[in-house]
Amino acid sequence: MTKPYVKEQIENGISTIEFFHPAHNSLPGDILAKLAKTITEAGNNPEVKVIILKSGGDRTFCAGASFKELININDAETGKVFFSGFANVINAMRKCPKFIIGRIQGKTVGGGVGVASATDYCMASKFASIKLSELNIGIGPFVVGPAVERKLGLTGMSQIAIDANSFYDAEWARQKGLYASVHESTEALDEAVQAFAENLCNYNPEAMKEMKKIMWSGTENWDELLAERAVISGRLVLSDFTKETLKRFK
Repeated sequence: MTKPYVKEQIENGISTIEFFHPAHNSLPGDILAKLAKTITEAGNNPEVKVIILKSGGDRTFCAGASFKELININDAETGKVFFSGFANVINAMRKCPKFIIGRIQGKTVGGGVGVASATDYCMASKFASIKLSELNIGIGPFVVGPAVERKLGLTGMSQIAIDANSFYDAEWARQKGLYASVHESTEALDEAVQAFAENLCNYNPEAMKEMKKIMWSGTENWDELLAERAVISGRLVLSDFTKETLKRFK
């Protein structure tokens, strides 16, 4: 696999949405836009009862923001648009009337932790350690922060946001509430995710829809909140500190 993609497969009421990027499944703006669109369409598709969200490859679920695009941001508006891509994906997941099962097969960083946190039920392999690395480059997990805090609590989110150099293992993430279960291998994870999705298809779709509304109550302001957070990140990415840090990634 060398070309980025977002693809969907629908079978027996289960929509499996998969994204991929050769740079450790990092997410440039066009992939973020396709991902948000695909999730929204699956949510509106009457054939779909439940959604599985996954990424391609073996050991990295998502490396977060595309450094190539971050390096090329030269004005605040471009920065806001880029970081709004993550906001749009999280809000699409929040508003989707179907349960979204996260399948996290490997390490996930920054925006990827936000995507995992925005799933309704998240299952992982033992390789799925997490890190919020944004402070390392002079910004912060502002856009994804609300989703991460909703799952890990303020204490857990603050811990990994401040300790931006460290990966926290999958068991830590399970104990904090991000992962519902941790599996010994990707194969075991896939079996568990598929079985869980098939079981959900036996539930009343209207009951699941109403349950999701309740689960996400209190987030109705996230369209505005995440847009405001995108402005903060878009401004900070232009700072001298961040520009100098990003040069080292070229």
